[in-house]
Amino acid sequence: MFEGTLRLLLVWLGAALFMVPASLAGAQEKDGVSNLKLPGISSYATPKSDTTLAVGNSGAITLSAQLTDKGADITRGIVWRVFKPETVNGKLPMVASAHGGTAVFQLEPGSYLVHASYGRAGATKRITVSKEARRESLVLDAGGLKLDAVLSGGAHIPPKKLRFSIYEGHAEPNGDRALIIPDVEPNSVVRLNAGIYHVVSTYGAVNAVIRSDIRVEAGKLTEATVEHHAAEITMKLVRETGGEAIADTSWSLLNESGDPIKETVGAFASMVLAEGDYTIIAKNRDRIYQKDFTVVAGQNQEIEVLANEAAAMDPEEGAD
Repeated sequence: MFEGTLRLLLVWLGAALFMVPASLAGAQEKDGVSNLKLPGISSYATPKSDTTLAVGNSGAITLSAQLTDKGADITRGIVWRVFKPETVNGKLPMVASAHGGTAVFQLEPGSYLVHASYGRAGATKRITVSKEARRESLVLDAGGLKLDAVLSGGAHIPPKKLRFSIYEGHAEPNGDRALIIPDVEPNSVVRLNAGIYHVVSTYGAVNAVIRSDIRVEAGKLTEATVEHHAAEITMKLVRETGGEAIADTSWSLLNESGDPIKETVGAFASMVLAEGDYTIIAKNRDRIYQKDFTVVAGQNQEIEVLANEAAAMDPEEGAD
């Protein structure tokens, strides 16, 4: 009986050991480890084995992170990743990871690279693990950025029509900037390393764009509000003033220089435009009509294009 019980126990242990690698691999995929980009670390390799490093000769290492030197420990929101410093096939093997605030790892004695990410802020540090328990801290030198925008005079902008993109502060020789975060919602807090960033605020989807350079300070929340000089415009083709919009109309919008900046189809053409002078061209049933108008910042308006001879264009002229 004892031998039978022993064989059953060994079979159960063997099955459990085969299940562990699959569960750990699934957790790494969920964590997005394969897409990680580390500052100063070009690439890494996921572990070939999922066996724990907490063996008899392991040592405990406690890792904590602060926004600034001598600042308080961050208690949540950190992603820790530990790597061996020697590359394998040109990549750094990752040996452990954790989420939260301060983390404790059991690792074999030796040298490791530790990366702590906090939102879009991050820091990397080389550590040494021995049999004696040790503690290491990483200073992220990071802060928060909260963005919003208003119209001239402080009028509110609907959040659904407002987006921000955050770029690196320094431009490349060709003038391009590296995009850090696209489509940031207004009034959301983005964690970034301290420094200067180039922020692009877009109201609508045409040309209401504001660019600004903003400095993020370590340990502080920087709140920045930009001002858009724009308005929401709705255009319609009518047979008489105040009449019903004519369906199946093609619209082309030209700026002051005569360059096309927007095309759409429908009874109404609604869009957000930066202040300035424009020309709208409406085409319906092989007839082309146009109208010049001016957008005043903060003044939403409806533009009616009359489908009469006074507004009509020569079709050949419209084709040009």
